[in-house]
Amino acid sequence: MRLRVILIVLAIGSLILVSFMLPLALLLRTFASNSALSKATIRAQFMAPLLTTPSTTYLRQAVDHLNQAYRQEPVTIFMPGGKALGAPAKLTQGVLLASQRRTIFSERAPGGVAIFVAVTHIGAKHRTAVIRTFVPDSVLWRGVTRAWLLLGLVAIGLLTMASFVAVLLTRTLVRPLGNVARAADRLAQGDLTARAPVDGPPEIRQVSHGLNRLAARIGELLAHERETLADLSHRLRTPLTALRIDAESLSYDEEVTTRVIGDVDNLTRTLNEIIAEARRPTGEGPGATCDATTVLRERTEYWGALAEDQERWMSVEIPGASLPVRVTEQDLAACVDILLENVFSHTPEGTSFSVRASARTPGGAWIVVSDSGPGFSDADPAKRGQSTGGSTGLGLDIARRIAEGSGGTLTLGRSPDGGGAVTIGLGAAAWQRQKPRRHIKTRRVRREYEEPDDQLIGPPARS
Repeated sequence: MRLRVILIVLAIGSLILVSFMLPLALLLRTFASNSALSKATIRAQFMAPLLTTPSTTYLRQAVDHLNQAYRQEPVTIFMPGGKALGAPAKLTQGVLLASQRRTIFSERAPGGVAIFVAVTHIGAKHRTAVIRTFVPDSVLWRGVTRAWLLLGLVAIGLLTMASFVAVLLTRTLVRPLGNVARAADRLAQGDLTARAPVDGPPEIRQVSHGLNRLAARIGELLAHERETLADLSHRLRTPLTALRIDAESLSYDEEVTTRVIGDVDNLTRTLNEIIAEARRPTGEGPGATCDATTVLRERTEYWGALAEDQERWMSVEIPGASLPVRVTEQDLAACVDILLENVFSHTPEGTSFSVRASARTPGGAWIVVSDSGPGFSDADPAKRGQSTGGSTGLGLDIARRIAEGSGGTLTLGRSPDGGGAVTIGLGAAAWQRQKPRRHIKTRRVRREYEEPDDQLIGPPARS
C-alpha cells in the first residue's frame, strides 16, 4: 500500500510539474530568442545615423569595430549603389525586399536568423541602404540549456519532497492497518484476547472498533457455548449415580456386579473429562506444545491391552528422542485415540495394525496409523457427519482439525497390506528440540486364550 500511495503521489506530481514546467521552458526559450534578436536589432539601428556620413572610410571603420566587438553576430551594410561594407554577405532577396519595403523584418537563414533594417534618404538622391545583422542559433539558445537544467533540478527536488511527504503520510495509514492485521492474525490463531489499537485516521479507527467488538462477541459466544455444553454434560451425573446404586444392589453375580460398577465408573470419568474439556478455553495459541513421543507411548500401551485380548498384531515404531509438536497433550491423545478406536471398531478381530512416528523435515512429527483391514469404504471418510460404518462420522474430522490447528495435515490412503492408512502431520513446537537419534521400538503382541470373551465390547478402562 505504501508503494502504491508513493507512486500515485509521484504520478500526480509529475503531471502537475509537466503542466507548469513545459510552458515555462518554452517561455524561457522564446524570451531568450527575442532578447537576442532585440539586441541585434538595436545594434543595427545604432549604425543607421552613421550612413549619413559622407566619408565611406569612417563608416567602414565603424562597421569593422562593431564586428570585432560582436564576432558571432556579424553586421553588413548594403549601400544604395550595391557596395557592401563590413562582414562579407550575399545580396539576397531579403536585402532587396527590405530596400523596397523600407522597414525592419527578420527571416530564417541557414544556422540562425537574419535581421534587415532599411535606412532611407541616403545621399542627394534619397536612396535606401540596408543593414543586415545575422544572429546564429548559439546566440538564440544562449542560457536556455542552463535554465532548463535548473528547472529539471527544481522538478526533481519537488518530486523528492513530495515522495518524502507521501512516506510520512502513508506511515500514518500503514502502521494502524498493520496493527489491525496483526490483531486479526492473532484472533485467527485462537488468541481471543487480541485487540487492535484504536489509532490512525477515522476510517481505520472505525475498523479497529469493529474488530475489537467482533473479538469480544466471539469470546462471549464461545464462553456461553462451553458453559452450555458443560451444563448439559453435568446433567448426566444424576442418571449415572442412579445406575451405580442399581448396580451395587445386584447380588446374584459378584463378578458381573463388579464389571458393571467398573463400566459406570469409566463412564463417569469420561463424563468428567468431557466437562473439563468443554470448560477449557478454545485455542491454546502458538504456545501449545507437547512431546508426541510421550503421548504415543502412553496411548499405545493403553490400547495394547485390548489388542492383546483381540489377538491383533500391534507394531509400534516410536523414536527414542522427543518430538515436540504444536498441540496440547489432551488434543494429541484424543487424536491418537480416535485413530486407534477406528481400527478396533471398523476392522475384524485379529486384524494387525501399526503405529509409526517420525520427525518432519520442517519440524514437528509424522504419525501414521495403518492396518491390514478392508480399508476405507467412504469416498471421503474425513467429511464431518458422514459415515457408512455405523459411527457418527466425527472422529476423522476431529483429528483433521487438530492436525490443521497445529499447522499440519491429515492424509488418508492405503497401507502396504491393502488396508487403511491415516497419516497426520503435526506442526513444530515453538521451543527448539535436539536432533533426534533414531531408535525403533517394535512391539508385537499376540495372546492365545482359551475362551473368547464375548462381552468385550470396547476398550478397557483408562488408567
